[in-house]
Amino acid sequence: MSPTSRIDRGKKGNSRRKQANGALEDSMRWQRIRRGHAEGRRVLITGGAGFIGSNLADRLLCAGIPVLVFDNVSRRGVEKNVEWLASKHGNLLRVEEQDVRNFGAVHLAAHEAIAVFHFAAQVAVTDSLVDPRRDFEINALGTLNVLEAIRGLRTAPPLVFTSTNKVYGALSDLQLEENDSEYRPAESGRFRNGIAEDRSLDFESPYGCSKGAADQYVLDYSRTFGLPAAVFRMSCIYGPHQFGTEDQGWVAHFLMRAAEKMPITIYGDGKQVRDLLYIDDLVNAFLLAVDNMDRICGQAFNIGGGVSNALSLLQVIELIGELQGEPVAIRLDEWRQADQKYYVSDTTKFCKATGWRPETTARDGIATLYRWLEESGVTQLGTAPSRHGAISAVRAVVEPLSRPVITST
Repeated sequence: MSPTSRIDRGKKGNSRRKQANGALEDSMRWQRIRRGHAEGRRVLITGGAGFIGSNLADRLLCAGIPVLVFDNVSRRGVEKNVEWLASKHGNLLRVEEQDVRNFGAVHLAAHEAIAVFHFAAQVAVTDSLVDPRRDFEINALGTLNVLEAIRGLRTAPPLVFTSTNKVYGALSDLQLEENDSEYRPAESGRFRNGIAEDRSLDFESPYGCSKGAADQYVLDYSRTFGLPAAVFRMSCIYGPHQFGTEDQGWVAHFLMRAAEKMPITIYGDGKQVRDLLYIDDLVNAFLLAVDNMDRICGQAFNIGGGVSNALSLLQVIELIGELQGEPVAIRLDEWRQADQKYYVSDTTKFCKATGWRPETTARDGIATLYRWLEESGVTQLGTAPSRHGAISAVRAVVEPLSRPVITST
């Protein structure tokens, strides 16, 4: 039996969604969000055309909750996500092709928001090393724009911001053991559940600094101004609608390279360990965060697949070889700056606060993504689509934002 045939897609999909869909159906907060539609308000997702944003948008739209996707559509492949959402959900979806660096556009979008998920970001450490100013303007200033826009509202909507495990730095002080395929903490008792939120922050690389600054701004705006906001410090997320590259979205990138019979470049020795979280489980966490905002606001949470879904790069490549039925070629290159040899999220804090837990194993999730890439033809994406093509795809579903009546707070 092949690895993909072991997955009952419908059954597992229903199971993954059950805990969070209960929040959508039953909670008073989500009922208020639904009622907000009658007033012309929507859930705002910055970066909503991307992998994570489009999956969240789809879940909300399927539940009848209108969504405003705010995205500059600059990443390769994301116009396909917009086309998918638009064809499936029609007028329930609105798209604004804009940039979070544009405060005026963010301000207008926020006035329609009944809840905000801020995902728009520059996401690659490598790009931050090439152009630190652009990285700062998107990640730090863009987040400040979102916070200021929300602060100016009469009633602030709940905000969930996606930060990164890179705020903890390279974790170079961890005492590690290694075998032929992975690194593991030598102090197994201390880190038996992974890295917790009490770990000291240690920003490294311009990307770590810009995301770390944004992370701290969100927490401080919650404390200082009373914004109902929470931070997710995320590990490795993967799943359908991810157009992975060498610099970000590495699980999808590995699968695409393997399908194209191209060698996968490993920076370092491949024994680096990450905990993998399937996208449906992350969407569950987002929905539960909004539903439980009263108890979690002003806090940061490490979000990932946890120790039960921790794999090294070499182990993921071995699994891909099993899925393909043949070994995958790799080549080794120098270690990258600030790369963590071991990072696994301790999700205990968020699990206790909301009842959330990851339900998709790494093996099942990777097999599902493998099948999606095959069926969708994404593995044939050899070059980035033209900017003109991306804009044309988005304009088909864009409606201009109406100008709000500005009221004093």
